Amino acid sequence: MDTINLSRRHFFKVAAAVAGSLTLGVYWTAAQAKTTPEKPVAGPGEAGSPEVAPAVIDPHAFIRIDPDSTVHVIVKHMEMGQGSHTGLATLIADEMDADWAQVRAENSPADASRYGNMAFGGMQGTGGSTSMANSYLQMRQAGAAAKVMLVGAAAAWWSVPANEITVKAGVVSHPSGKTAKFGELTEAAQKQPVPSIEQLKLKTPEQFIYIGKPELQRVDIMGKVNGTAQFTQDVQLPDMLTAVVAHAPLFGATVQSVDDAAAKAIKGVKAVVSLPNAVAVLATDFWSAKQGRDVLKITWDESKAYKVSSADQLARYQKLAETAGKETTKTGNPAEALTSAAKLIKANYSFPYLAHAAMEPMNCVVQITDKGCELWYGAQLQTIDQTKVSELLGLESAQVKINSLYAGGSFGRRGNPMSDYVLEAAMIAKGSKLAVPIKMVWTREDDMRRGHYRPMFFHSIQAGLDKDNQLTVWQQRLVGQSIMAGTPMAMMMTDGYDPVSVEGAGEPYAIPNKLIELHTPEDIPVTVQWWRSVGHTHTAYATECFMDEMASAAGKDPVEFRRALLKDSPRHLAVLNLAAEKAGWGSELPNGRGRGIAVVESFNSYVAEVAEVTVKEDGSFTVDKVVVAVDCGLAVNPSVIQAQMVGGVGFALSAALGEKITLKDGKVEQSNFHDYTPLRIGQMPVVEVHILPSQEDPSGVGEPGVPPLAPAVANALFAATGKRRYELPLGTKA
Repeated sequence: MDTINLSRRHFFKVAAAVAGSLTLGVYWTAAQAKTTPEKPVAGPGEAGSPEVAPAVIDPHAFIRIDPDSTVHVIVKHMEMGQGSHTGLATLIADEMDADWAQVRAENSPADASRYGNMAFGGMQGTGGSTSMANSYLQMRQAGAAAKVMLVGAAAAWWSVPANEITVKAGVVSHPSGKTAKFGELTEAAQKQPVPSIEQLKLKTPEQFIYIGKPELQRVDIMGKVNGTAQFTQDVQLPDMLTAVVAHAPLFGATVQSVDDAAAKAIKGVKAVVSLPNAVAVLATDFWSAKQGRDVLKITWDESKAYKVSSADQLARYQKLAETAGKETTKTGNPAEALTSAAKLIKANYSFPYLAHAAMEPMNCVVQITDKGCELWYGAQLQTIDQTKVSELLGLESAQVKINSLYAGGSFGRRGNPMSDYVLEAAMIAKGSKLAVPIKMVWTREDDMRRGHYRPMFFHSIQAGLDKDNQLTVWQQRLVGQSIMAGTPMAMMMTDGYDPVSVEGAGEPYAIPNKLIELHTPEDIPVTVQWWRSVGHTHTAYATECFMDEMASAAGKDPVEFRRALLKDSPRHLAVLNLAAEKAGWGSELPNGRGRGIAVVESFNSYVAEVAEVTVKEDGSFTVDKVVVAVDCGLAVNPSVIQAQMVGGVGFALSAALGEKITLKDGKVEQSNFHDYTPLRIGQMPVVEVHILPSQEDPSGVGEPGVPPLAPAVANALFAATGKRRYELPLGTKA
C-alpha cells in the first residue's frame, strides 16, 4: 500500500503504571508526525533530530517489564513471517539496554487510539512495508523513556545521582557496586515521572548494541519451532463449531435456494446458514463440516453474474489502451516529442490476475455474546475489521475485541479493506443463532477461487530516441481495476484515480517528456486487492523490460543506459552499480546463458537485481543466480533484511514462471497448487544479498525485493536468446 499525509492524525500514548510491572508508550501530536527525519535521531535539539513538541503522557503501553525481568514489547504490527516482531523489539531493547534473551514480543490489542499506524492516517493496521518506517522513532523513544524511569528508580533507591548509573544487558549498576535487575525496579519505576520526548537522548549509531547486528535470534522462532506459537487453526474454545463455506461459483451470483437435507443428515453437522452469496455448514469438526458442505444442493441466481473469460477481458483492455486515459503524470510536451522522435519503439505488456496463495488459507474464530463480539485471527487491518463487524452486529467498536494472532503468510490478502472473510465469519456466527464460538475455515480451493486477486493489467508503451540516441519521450497507458475504489481506502485516491495502479510507471528515469495515462474499468465484479508490492508488480516489469528494449535500440549497454538516466537519483544509482559490480556485469558468459538487470524503488526502499539464466537445448531455462543490492536505510536487522530479499525473489519468481488466475465464462479455472503452480524448491536460484550501508531512517523490506525480479529474468532471457517477453507468466520455455 502507498502512504498518505502523515500529519492528518493524532497519535500514540506512552506512559506508566500497571501494578507489578512497568508499562510505557508514546503519544505524538500532529506537530510530531514527521517520522523520517533527514538524519538519524541523535537526541532532541541535536543535529539531525526532528522538531517536535513535548510528549503528551497518558497511561497506556508499549512495554511491560515483569518482576522476573522479562521485557514484553507490545507490537502494533502483525507478524506474518516478515520479522516485524523482531525488528520493533530490537529498537526498544537497544534503547533500554535490555538483555535480548529476556525480550519477548506480543500483539497489541485492537485500539487505534494507542496503536494506530501513522502511514494509514491513524487507523491500526499493517501493510505497505510500513512497520519499521512507522515505528522506528516511536519504539526507540519508548525504550529510552523506560530506561530513564528505571535509572530514576535505582537512583532514588540508592540515593545516588542518576548520571552515575549505567545500564547493560538488563542490569542497572552504580560504581559503588550496587546492582539491580529490571524486574527488581519495576514497582519503583512506575512511580517515576514519565519523561517528555524533549528530555530523551537517543543513542547515536555507534552506540547501538543490537541495531544493525545480524546475529540476533528472531523472537518468534522458538514458539514456531516448539509449537507454542498460536495461529488461528490452533484456537480451541469450549463447544466451538467449525464452519466450512460453499461460495458462489461466479462473481455477482447469489443464493437462490438451498436443499440442506443431506448435509444435516451427516453426523456432527449442527446447522446450515445461508448468506447472500454463500452457504455455510457448521459442525463439531472440520471434516464433518466439509462433508456437509459438499452435499449441499444449491441453486444459484446467476442473472447478474460476471460470465466473461480472461481472453475477452484482455481484448477489452487492449481496445481501451488505444484511446487516451486519465492523465496521472505529464511532463514536457509528449505529443510533440513523439512526433519529432528519430526512432520510435512500441510494446504491449499483459499481466494476469494473481492469487496470494498464503500457506494458511483464510480463517477466523468468532464468538458473539450479549456483551459483544470477540475474534481470534491473524488481524492485519484491525480498525477496519472492528468497524465493519460492529456495524454488522449493531455494536460499538469497543465491544468488538480482536485477538491478533500469528498469520501463516498474507502478502496483502489478510489486509482486506472490505473485511471480506472476517465479515463472513461474523455473519455465520450471527446467522447460526448459536451461543457458541464459530471457527470459519476456508479450504485451499475456497482461497483460490474466491480470493481477492492482484488485478489483471495491460500496458501499452511507446518511447522515442533523438538523433543522438537519447531517450526523450515516454508514453505509457495502463488498463486495470482499482484496488481502492469503493473501499474505506478510497480516501487515499488522487484526483479521482487509484495511485497504486500507476505507482512506478516510467519511474525513476529522467525523461524530459513523459505521459502516464490510466483506464479503470468500473463494471468488473472480480474482487481485487493489493498483492505483495501492489502496482509495482506490473509497472516494474513493463518499465524495466521496455527500458532494456530502448537501450538496445540506442545501441547501448543496459546498465550504462540506465546510469545516464539516473544521474540525479543517487540511491537508485548506488544499488544499480552495486548489483552490477557484484554480479560481474560485462564479464563473458558461455553460449546459452544471459544476465539481466532491473532497478526499482518501492515503499521508499531501493533494490536492484541481476538475474543469470541458462537456456538448455530443449528450449527450457533455469534461473541460476540472483544478485540483490538493497538500500533500505539503516539496517536494523540485517538477517531479517536478507531473509526478506531472498523470500521476495522466491515469491516473485514463482509468479514470473507459472502463476496465473484465469476465468472461463466467469469461473476461476485454478483450484489448488497443481494448476496454480508456485515455485518448486528445485527451481529456487542461489540468491546473494548486499545491503548498502546507510544512515537514512529505515524503510520497508517486506515488498521491495519482489518488483525487480521478473524484469531482470526477462532481460536475462533476451540476453541469452534475443527474444523479448511481453507477457507474464514466462513459463519454463525460453
